[in-house]
Amino acid sequence: MIETGTDHLLASVKDGVGFLTLNRPEARNALSAEMTSALRVQIEEFEFSDEVNVIVLTGSGSAFCAGGDVKGMAARGDGTRGDTTIDGAIHKQRVAQRSTSGKLFKIPKPTIAALPGAAAGAGLSLALACDLRIMTTEAFLVTAFAKVGFSGDYGGTYFLTQLVGSSKARELYYLSERVGAEEALRLGLTNWVCEPEELEKKVLGLANQISNGPTVAYRYMKENLNRAMTGELDDCMDLEATHHVHCGQTSDHKEAAKAFVEKREPIFQGK
Repeated sequence: MIETGTDHLLASVKDGVGFLTLNRPEARNALSAEMTSALRVQIEEFEFSDEVNVIVLTGSGSAFCAGGDVKGMAARGDGTRGDTTIDGAIHKQRVAQRSTSGKLFKIPKPTIAALPGAAAGAGLSLALACDLRIMTTEAFLVTAFAKVGFSGDYGGTYFLTQLVGSSKARELYYLSERVGAEEALRLGLTNWVCEPEELEKKVLGLANQISNGPTVAYRYMKENLNRAMTGELDDCMDLEATHHVHCGQTSDHKEAAKAFVEKREPIFQGK
């Protein structure tokens, strides 16, 4: 285990996979200041670690993440999170968002969200920021913001709109209805659904497969795919061409081409 400075976030690395576990099961892993701060630090550590090829984000217990700590908000009576000025609260929120969900989306390594249970509010945003999602049959997604008088944070409006389109995203934000695992699969909000007891095996199998793959190519793939979401066609195609030629110079490509001729599986080295 890696020391994160708080029990609210667990972190470890094994076989090229960096694991981040939101760990407040008694509060359905609702975000705390300690958790958010540690998450920001650990994501950056994993970004630059040569030992981490893929990142898995999950929650302990029966939930993924319930989002913000509504009980704490109720105690304060506002959304400033203890700051003395509204501008201070806005700046802190912007930094927190960009360095967590924003970083998961942009980090040049594949990211996987494993959902044992509910992902709500900012928890949903964190899950949608990841490249791939696996839900159990007991998990569900909900924007939840309308129920507590918030407009939404951590990039959820962006990620949800990209995945399901503007009209459906508005429906899910305005009405705050739960989306079960099978409906999430139909909408493209999750890639796989499995039984609860199969989640760990499914996640490990996928993470290990990606970790043992061509990591340089994955880095470029992710940048290409992110650019495709908002970029102009010629810009996207030019970026693809640049990355494709660079990949052709890697040892991984040469090994894969040789393996193809020899009718065997390639052994990638991330070089």
